[in-house]
Amino acid sequence: MNGVTVHTVVNGQEYTVEVDPRTTLLNFLRDTLGLTGTKCGCEVGECGTCTVLLDGSAVNSCLVPVPQVAGRSVTTVEGLGAGEKLSPLQEAFLDHDAVHCGFCTPGLLMSARDLLDHHPDPSEEEIRAAISGNLCRCTGYMQVVDAITDASTRESGR
Repeated sequence: MNGVTVHTVVNGQEYTVEVDPRTTLLNFLRDTLGLTGTKCGCEVGECGTCTVLLDGSAVNSCLVPVPQVAGRSVTTVEGLGAGEKLSPLQEAFLDHDAVHCGFCTPGLLMSARDLLDHHPDPSEEEIRAAISGNLCRCTGYMQVVDAITDASTRESGR
């Protein structure tokens, strides 16, 4: 099969690469760009582990063919902080013990980022709805909800 050339921006950096058109965004990020923060879980869009932002909206990267990101912007968990400095959202996850085994954490962070970018002061119900597509087997979600609530406060300066 012939490759396709894709020009995209990932975490603020421009890339132009030739890829197999059947490649998913998940595999492109992990295998081509070496951005392994995005995790591979179910590969059918059920677990949310592979959630990234595509033009600012949360998507399951396992379901997005990489040609669909041509000319668009992708943000992964590696793009949340500034170098070695964590974002307020990442710090809140640590402070509230919302990171246990860590496998679901990148997807939860990206779903939370999407929520906070569009609704800076979400209710608990809005938070729970925003992360409903992310499966976690460790935390029971309460720490995650508390962390997102705290991040909302930190980011708004309240």
